[in-house]
Amino acid sequence: MVGREKELKIRFVPGRCELVEEDVDIPSRRVFVTGATGLLGRAVFKEFNENNWNAVGCGYRRAQPRFEQINLLDSIAVHDIIHDFQPHVIVHCAAERRPDVVESQPDAASQLNVAASGNLAKEAAGVGAFLIYISTDYVFDGTSPPYKESDIPNPLNLYGKTKLEGEKAVLENNEGAAVLRIPILYGEVERLEESAVTVMFDKVQFSNKSANMDHWQQRFPTNVKDVAAVCRQLAEKRMLDPSVKGTFHWSGNEQMTKYEMACAIADAFNLPSSHLRPITDCPVVGALRPRNAQLDCSRLEMLGIGQRTPFRAGIKESLWPFLVDKRWRQTVFH
Repeated sequence: MVGREKELKIRFVPGRCELVEEDVDIPSRRVFVTGATGLLGRAVFKEFNENNWNAVGCGYRRAQPRFEQINLLDSIAVHDIIHDFQPHVIVHCAAERRPDVVESQPDAASQLNVAASGNLAKEAAGVGAFLIYISTDYVFDGTSPPYKESDIPNPLNLYGKTKLEGEKAVLENNEGAAVLRIPILYGEVERLEESAVTVMFDKVQFSNKSANMDHWQQRFPTNVKDVAAVCRQLAEKRMLDPSVKGTFHWSGNEQMTKYEMACAIADAFNLPSSHLRPITDCPVVGALRPRNAQLDCSRLEMLGIGQRTPFRAGIKESLWPFLVDKRWRQTVFH
């Protein structure tokens, strides 16, 4: 079902342009996406918007003009937009997701990852919205993978601890909510630093200088488009079945260290990789990381939910705009 509303559009005719009013269809299913300016949030917003949902996104520093500018720590502002929009689904992507930043700014990270999440869950319950809270594989210590949703978390760093506390705050304030744990993400970035995967591209491209790459931590790089599809599928499943709630896991299924990801990136673009050096020692700088926090995704798979993009295909699509040597584009795409 859809509604109708008026929209102003510019029409170009020979010699002039006109401002005209046209009827547009507004989908009746409404979704509210937090962190819509971020890597995952953009993909989630796009996925719903392109699949017959009326999507509204919010951000903070980068929000306007496309998205609503909302400080999620402002409980009144959050209450007002939720009650005005009356969403059926809320996907909560906003978070401080950088482990080293969380360690250096623990109070601010806790406010966003825990307090704001609990408040959003309460507001979602107030309007009967299904909340999907995005969490992380870092709630596990990485000693006995793969991890099911029922396995006991044991986060090694403050980031994992704040996200686990956020999970608890969400489920305590909204028993019908869902927690979706995901691993390291990549996708169509606006800048390479947006993802711990894509940030390696310059080290791969500039082969005149050797680069040390972690070859200790086992990761499962996951495309944000796939996570976005899972969020939409989960939301649509829930609208048909109220028992769809609780904790879920989703992840890519290709196990790689960062060194192996960097080599795969080089291979995808026909670039040399001999300058990349694998470092097999446990990292001693920064927040502690789990060795292997592989997620068991069988609960979602049993529901018929899921989408996986092969890493080489996904990373090529994500990184080609940042390719420095334009000559390589001839060999990669022609």
